[in-house]
Amino acid sequence: MKLWDKGLPTDQKIDMFTVGNDRQLDLVIAKYDVRATLVHAKMLHKIGLLSDDDIAGIEKELDVLAKEIEEGVFLIEDQFEDVHSKIEFELTKRIGDAGKRIHTARSRNDQVLVAMHLYLKDELLQIKSQVKELSSNLLTTAEKYKDVLLPGYTHLQIAMPSSFGLWFSAYAESFIDDLHFVNAALKVVDQNPLGSAAGYGSSFPIDREFTTKELEFETLKYNVVAAQMSRGKSEKSTAFAMSSVAGTLSKLAMDVCLYMSQNFDFMSIPSEFTTGSSIMPHKKNPDVFELIRGKCNKIQALPYELSLLTNNLPSGYHRDLQLLKEGVVPAIQDLKASLEMAIYALKNVTLNKNILNDNKYDYLFSVDTLNELVMQGMSFRDAYVKIGLDIENGDYKPEKNTKHSHIGSINNLCLNKIEEKLKQV
Repeated sequence: MKLWDKGLPTDQKIDMFTVGNDRQLDLVIAKYDVRATLVHAKMLHKIGLLSDDDIAGIEKELDVLAKEIEEGVFLIEDQFEDVHSKIEFELTKRIGDAGKRIHTARSRNDQVLVAMHLYLKDELLQIKSQVKELSSNLLTTAEKYKDVLLPGYTHLQIAMPSSFGLWFSAYAESFIDDLHFVNAALKVVDQNPLGSAAGYGSSFPIDREFTTKELEFETLKYNVVAAQMSRGKSEKSTAFAMSSVAGTLSKLAMDVCLYMSQNFDFMSIPSEFTTGSSIMPHKKNPDVFELIRGKCNKIQALPYELSLLTNNLPSGYHRDLQLLKEGVVPAIQDLKASLEMAIYALKNVTLNKNILNDNKYDYLFSVDTLNELVMQGMSFRDAYVKIGLDIENGDYKPEKNTKHSHIGSINNLCLNKIEEKLKQV
């Protein structure tokens, strides 16, 4: 069954090409289509287009379908083009003519729009919760290990002293920036597009404020053409938010991979988060963090993929928009899985507390020594030359007690201020 079917046969190759993998992807949004269909039906009943018997039957069977979806027994067979066709078919089969009436004042484009807005809203809220948990955990770990020093690098060369407190809390605060992007995407998707129909509204006296309230959207996308144009924009806004989170998470994963290597030996993670080699019995590879890095790098390409799909489309519906789900749905699952793995693994990290005992890190403190001479009255340039000559001549002796007192430095992490920012976002 196809909602636009006029009784004419469709060539099977054309059918396969135009439907693509929509049936599989639509299983993800099935529960949202059921929810939107129920609210739409209630609205039709409210304005007199469905009888009391109609709405009673529709509510009962949509509840059954919702449970089938939740239990994983709901299927979209090959004879159905998408989830919307399947749900209408099931309702019609179970309750007769009332099922044929639920498409009144709706377009399939309308259905996809509202289901995707509901889906993206839910997923963004879940991603937001995961990022907040990870950021909070990083702050806790930063407090626990705030006095454990480690080398800071520029150009991958030993630079200046850092600490695990500084490193963990740096990522905690960076994730807060990402949450601003997530919140912005939520603002975009938390608008009700239902009622735009094919993009130009309907001659039926539908009540869009009713559906907005019932679907718990923050507001209504008032202009019906603007509502239709949100298809693509909502996905792209979500993609940019995910890309921001993924960029921070990928960098974190890369640091972990470096710090776990024997050449660095700054930290280790539980064995269950590592894998071995088929021929090297000593190997404990950070595959989890390598895959987090790889998946997150792929996610960072998503906004550009969606931009290329949509950037030269005029207003109105185009079938190109069907392809948005192919990128967005798997990316959401990959980001959530990557966040989950990072949360679990970093909770159980073991740190090397004696890293700077190695003499190769002595030069980390050259800047601190230079600054101490300046504080004693020597000019910066003369102090710089003196320390450089001491290093060159082998006369440099580091003082390894850090005295970084300014806001946000090793000895003044301001973790409470970062935690406050996290709560606000």
